[in-house]
Amino acid sequence: MATNTRPESKGGKVRSFGENIESDLASRFLRVVEVAAIASAHTMGQGERKLSDQVATEAMRQTMDSIPMRGTIVIGEGERDEAPMLYIGEKVGAEFSDGTDVPEVDIAVDPLEGTNLCATGAPGAITVLAASERGGLLNAPDCYMDKIVVGPSCKDAVDLDAPVADNLKNIAKRLERDVEDLVVIVLDRPRHEKLIAEIRAAGARIRLIGDGDLSAGIAAAVIGTGVHAVMGSGGAPEGVITAAAIRCLNGYMQGRLVINKPELEERIARMGIKDKNRVYEAEDLAPGKQLIFAATGVTEGALLKGVRFFGEGTRTSSVIMTLQTGKVRFIDSIHLEKGPDVKVRFA
Repeated sequence: MATNTRPESKGGKVRSFGENIESDLASRFLRVVEVAAIASAHTMGQGERKLSDQVATEAMRQTMDSIPMRGTIVIGEGERDEAPMLYIGEKVGAEFSDGTDVPEVDIAVDPLEGTNLCATGAPGAITVLAASERGGLLNAPDCYMDKIVVGPSCKDAVDLDAPVADNLKNIAKRLERDVEDLVVIVLDRPRHEKLIAEIRAAGARIRLIGDGDLSAGIAAAVIGTGVHAVMGSGGAPEGVITAAAIRCLNGYMQGRLVINKPELEERIARMGIKDKNRVYEAEDLAPGKQLIFAATGVTEGALLKGVRFFGEGTRTSSVIMTLQTGKVRFIDSIHLEKGPDVKVRFA
């Protein structure tokens, strides 16, 4: 695992996560993803994917700077030269000079997963972050990762190196159903043609998605969504954030970095990753003893509703998870405009 350089104390007392930090920071991180979702939802359907991502990133950064913490972005919008804000290594959080005791936290963000979905008004766009104590999230390179994600009932029943048909048989056996009853989510990409053919040959059904394999992974770990597995390759940074959620949901996943270019080999060496063929489980990708995962829907999805605007406020649908405290909360919030005649609407 790569190590991250931490800032020196500037008057305040730097400390690692304490016993109640999940409880202390969870509601604050919920606010971060809510604000980002509302900002990006204002651009929904306008066809401006870069603008949608920009406003989500700016809102997320501004809100994080109001939180009493010393945060470091370990997964973000890219390297500093590529991203003006929320770049890898960027420091976030409120500064104190009076000796205030604040936590030191690593943060992985995807300010807007599904920029194309938001830009076109398609379902499944979310704002998301994961946080842990120092060193609790793998600093993954910006490359692809082969993944397989399943729910709690299928722990240790799948293997990245096993034939697709065998994995599907094992999933079906654990769920006490036929392979033909399974639904597997796969990103609709040319690189997945062989995988799609193998899933269909085994008899399982496929739900192809254009974007959003992070939210798909969460759906696979929640009973009742109608999704039983996620297979294929997606972003490695998104894989780390997914792992944080999977640990909170007691699900199971495996992932392996796709290192197919010399420059990627050099990069992982600089990051301290020695075995490019290593198969990671969720505990390896997000090994933190304390984890917070937060997401808010931007457009309608399987788990979260999209942002809804009405005359006197805004309604959001979010999920907040914490590992040590063992909580998974689905939160429906109404953010009221300030005014003497504001009314709360149940709809």
